[in-house]
Amino acid sequence: MTNKPLSGVTGLGEIKMNTQSKVITASMPATAGITLAFITGLTLLFASGYAQANALHDAAHDARHAMAFPCH
Repeated sequence: MTNKPLSGVTGLGEIKMNTQSKVITASMPATAGITLAFITGLTLLFASGYAQANALHDAAHDARHAMAFPCH
């Protein structure tokens, strides 16, 4: 019989575990991309809010044709 402390599983003996931690920092280009996406989203939201209904329909209709999606 051995005098080693067990780790909870018989026969393994003492197990030491090491933990590594890493720090992740946001770089400036990532922040700029998020800001650009936010501004683009707001621009699209306000542009669609103030556009005429026919202009939005025609733009969606043309986009469907450009993607070869049958719409009528």
